[in-house]
Amino acid sequence: MRKSIFNIFTDKLLSVPFWIKQVLYLKLAKEMQDKFCEKFLREHDEEIFSTFVPTLTFKGQSELTEKKCGLDNNIYNFLQYCSDGKSLLEISVNTFMSMEETAKYYELCVEQNFLNLPESKEIHAMAGFISGKFRIGEYFEQKGKITSEQLQNAIEIYENSNKTQNLKLFGEVLAELGYVKEEELKALLLLKAEANKRFILDYNALPKTETAYSSETEKYKQEIRILKEDNIKLKRKMSQLLELVRKHAE
Repeated sequence: MRKSIFNIFTDKLLSVPFWIKQVLYLKLAKEMQDKFCEKFLREHDEEIFSTFVPTLTFKGQSELTEKKCGLDNNIYNFLQYCSDGKSLLEISVNTFMSMEETAKYYELCVEQNFLNLPESKEIHAMAGFISGKFRIGEYFEQKGKITSEQLQNAIEIYENSNKTQNLKLFGEVLAELGYVKEEELKALLLLKAEANKRFILDYNALPKTETAYSSETEKYKQEIRILKEDNIKLKRKMSQLLELVRKHAE
């Protein structure tokens, strides 16, 4: 089993002196406050999309084992990570994919009944939103924040505002109607914008370790090289998957 790249990163982060951790905590807490994410993280820590661990259905496990459908290797690779109990964050980091790409794999596998539906409405709604399956209004409807009637009302007002040249973003309409809070919109749009970024641990930017730890560092570097080679193979077939997702959505 390959060592998780994210665990390598967090292990190094958690090994710093406590007085550094205090400053990091304060800086991160301030950023979460400034970007309106703190309340959600505090009250819904079990519903964070990136930490969700997908589980295979019987059909998904059978397909992973027998490969009867002859699917793209990227899909089998994704299902294998799910079978190994990896979270979406770990899958994204270990394959060098963005969270948006990971969400598209997840949605495709759910639609093919390879993965169980999540119990959390938030996870379901966020998966659809990050992958591009749901628009912002549909996200709030799917998580139960607004009703279908409220969504339709907002759509009508939004369309009328465009006809009168009083152009508004759809999120602004939702906030003006009092259906959602402006802070929720800002946090959600931030997550969407950040979801297309990749997390790649650059060892060259880290402080040089002592000689006593050089062998361990080389081992980690070798693991990174192996994962990067796997990522090159994944990228070669990514366009095939995205095309499959688009066709399925149509």
